[in-house]
Amino acid sequence: MSATATQTATAQPVLSLKTNPLYNEKTHLIEKTAAQITSQTYGDWRDELNSQGYCVVKGAISAEKAQAYREDIFNWMKSLRPNFDENDKSTWTPENLPGCSKISTYTNYCVPHEDFFWRLRNEPGFKDAFAKYWGDDKLLVSFDAINVSLPGYKSDDLKTTKPWPHVDSSPYRNGLTCIQGIAALAPAGEKDGSLIVYKNSHKYIEEFFKNGGIPEEKWHPADNVQLSTEELENFLKLYPDVEKLKVHVEPGDLILWDSRTIHYGAAPDDDSDVIRTIAYISYSPASFATEEALAAKNEVFKQWGGTTHWAFDNINARLFKATLPNGELDPADRTEPLHLPELSDEILKLAGAKRY
Repeated sequence: MSATATQTATAQPVLSLKTNPLYNEKTHLIEKTAAQITSQTYGDWRDELNSQGYCVVKGAISAEKAQAYREDIFNWMKSLRPNFDENDKSTWTPENLPGCSKISTYTNYCVPHEDFFWRLRNEPGFKDAFAKYWGDDKLLVSFDAINVSLPGYKSDDLKTTKPWPHVDSSPYRNGLTCIQGIAALAPAGEKDGSLIVYKNSHKYIEEFFKNGGIPEEKWHPADNVQLSTEELENFLKLYPDVEKLKVHVEPGDLILWDSRTIHYGAAPDDDSDVIRTIAYISYSPASFATEEALAAKNEVFKQWGGTTHWAFDNINARLFKATLPNGELDPADRTEPLHLPELSDEILKLAGAKRY
């Protein structure tokens, strides 16, 4: 073990529940539920998720449905940028793409609440997988993003060409709390854009936090911790059974991972012939949410806004204004979805706007 790795083992005091900024009246319920889930053997993908920190639920929806949702996404993009053509690489320019993040995600233009996105979230194959895992069909869902990553696309704003390992779980969290998901709408092999996971890392990340592997000044209640190159190297030296790998999928598969698992999204190789097309979806029991979190979630819903990967907590509203490549506000920005969803009781309950 290196001297640097040895230094990370210096213990920090562990906060009691009462002094933990994330402690609330739901903490005991969440920890009890997690303990029950992770102490059982199921004989299916849930065992892989618990033991490895990630899994793939094969064929959660049909390949045909996946392709239809993929076409919905491309049509949505073209409603904002008519010159974009997914089949013509010459149109893959910043001017022909809606405003997106540095990781090729789209959260603006009210896209989290487009009709196609709510239909996708309501697909039994996706929703029921989370219900099966949590043992509860009374769920909330995240208002998350879509990702469209173009092979060979170059932009100074993109950072997916380099690793950006992180966990979507605060150092103040205790144990399993959130399961994230990706609805795969296109195939992903070794050359294609996909999720990179560090298998087994979920077992050790809390210990790493509490033993000083992440400086205390980086601790924050927000559920996102970026690991520096040095921090990741130290982590891997301390825990040699952690394995980095790219998740391979087929259209219609569902990737699930524990938010404590170190991961990041990788862009396609330049010679890939597949446009990475995914939707981020995460569901949690509605019983996990406090009244304050439900009120915050409902306010975001009223504004057709986005949130984080979390469905029941960490409700940080993403109400950003869409911008053009030159930084100016995009005149094509929207204050409501192009195609409004049908707000059924089921959708309103998933959104937290109506109680079970």
